Amino acid sequence: MSNCAVVGINWGDEGKGRMVDLLTKDYDVVVRFQGGGNAGHTVINENGKFALHLLPSGVFRKGVVNVLGNSVALDPENLIKEIQEVTSKGVAITPDNLMISDRASLLLPWHRELDELEEQRLADKKYGSTKQGIAPFYSDKYQKKTILAGELFYPDELREHLRELLEWKNLTITRVYGAKPYTTDMLEEWLSKYCNKIKPFISDVGAYLTQAQADGKNILFEAQLGSLRDIDHGIFPYTTSSNTLAAYAPIGAGVPSAKLDDIIGIVKAYSTCVGEGPFVCEMFGDEADKLRQMGFEYGAKTGRPRRVGPLDIVATRYGVEMQGATAIAITKLDILSYMDKIPVCTHYLLNGKQTDSFPFPTALKNAQPVIEYFDGWKCDISHVRKWEELPVQAQEYIAFIEKQIGCPIKYISVGAERDSIIIRNTEDMT
Repeated sequence: MSNCAVVGINWGDEGKGRMVDLLTKDYDVVVRFQGGGNAGHTVINENGKFALHLLPSGVFRKGVVNVLGNSVALDPENLIKEIQEVTSKGVAITPDNLMISDRASLLLPWHRELDELEEQRLADKKYGSTKQGIAPFYSDKYQKKTILAGELFYPDELREHLRELLEWKNLTITRVYGAKPYTTDMLEEWLSKYCNKIKPFISDVGAYLTQAQADGKNILFEAQLGSLRDIDHGIFPYTTSSNTLAAYAPIGAGVPSAKLDDIIGIVKAYSTCVGEGPFVCEMFGDEADKLRQMGFEYGAKTGRPRRVGPLDIVATRYGVEMQGATAIAITKLDILSYMDKIPVCTHYLLNGKQTDSFPFPTALKNAQPVIEYFDGWKCDISHVRKWEELPVQAQEYIAFIEKQIGCPIKYISVGAERDSIIIRNTEDMT
């Protein structure tokens, strides 16, 4: 038995879905353990190109069981739409390969509206929400004001619970934001149109995963976003509303007793950031536009242009520490092939002093990047599948990153397709 977590090291959008799709050939179960439909995992394989938001990225592998854990923000409406999109391309999604924890809370119809209303109220101080209702959802969850998926099997108790929540939530919707109230009829339509359709997938996931462990099955835990978006250890308040760290994976999945054997951290070969908040190494102007264009850096969920910059060693080292990463996968190395000189943020300047420590969130706005440049390789590397076939400049770039972050780089992605990957042997690593 082997348990592995695939997690983001930086701001998210590092390419976790691409790596999960690759690695699941060695796993029996893939579990999403946190987050909701507010970010996309892009996967390209023989079935086509997909932007998954709630479905685990193991759905394309036959024989793999995919699980949505208890800490996922489960949006029945978006999940049903996503299942329909995936199945329309010939990928089977059935209760045999998709399970939903009966302890997962449902994202209710008003959560998305509240998300948008609050961003409007904040105006130029907004957090950069994707407006998928994630912050209001987790706020309600920790106030114990949500519905568990398992409650769908207890209709009388469910409707009484919903009536209580409706009365409570309408106070905020109407009095704080001046919006129209929700009604019982609206909730009944939501139950009928979406919730009833997910019932066949709902089960005791905790019991299933415990038995899977006992049976020696290999489990892969899939995270959303990255270290710097973690609610406790990220760039608060410009974070997501859940824990994105590998240490939380067993709890969020529904099997707290599980031990992780491997933690694979995903790092993009340069930096990207969707949304608001401090981004020390950010590029601007023509240089940023070129990198954004070459990497097609637009949000998989929102289509928003991503902020871009050079790889940030300070932030990446911090992310590796927070995740406890045992190996690193570098993605999109091929995108840098157009550059004569490749910039890297190697240190920060803070209050006139150079630092290698990631600052407290409040201090980040005063940090400035120290940039060093590396020779580019100026050739197409998308066909390369062996470390020794990479240009020496690319090898030096990878070796420098590896040494600075203190974690072996095992995987190097040179394209979006499943097989566009270099897997390094131990002797290739510094």
